[in-house]
Amino acid sequence: MNKAFVREQDSDIRHCPRCGSLGQPVGESTLNHWLTADAREELGDRAMFCPLPACSTAYFDQFERMVSIDQLQQPAWPKSMEAPLCACFGLTADDVDADIDENSVARIRSIVDRSKTPEARCQTLAANGQCCVAEVQRYYIKRRGASGS
Repeated sequence: MNKAFVREQDSDIRHCPRCGSLGQPVGESTLNHWLTADAREELGDRAMFCPLPACSTAYFDQFERMVSIDQLQQPAWPKSMEAPLCACFGLTADDVDADIDENSVARIRSIVDRSKTPEARCQTLAANGQCCVAEVQRYYIKRRGASGS
């Protein structure tokens, strides 16, 4: 068959070109907050965040342009385990672990409550542009299961 009549498969702009993980869409405010000026020039107004911790790509766009985690203004969860789980209020993995050790959910409950206030600016401050509550809960369940509590 003549190649002129064969449609080439469109690249899947929703998946990270490096690792294939499903990206999380982010907007201009997130990119402006997280990227250095040089890295910001590499992407348009919209991009995707690669959530796979082991992947060195932070953001990518529909043209498969990529920005690495080295080009971020600061470490971001889940790319760095030292970064806060909650970029708005600074809740860390150590805080969640402390709740587990104390058989409490005080810190987690506080974040859930604060995430509903105007102080929460997740769309800008979170590297993936999303509220941290689901990620905090995932981390809590994973760690609690690992500790046998």
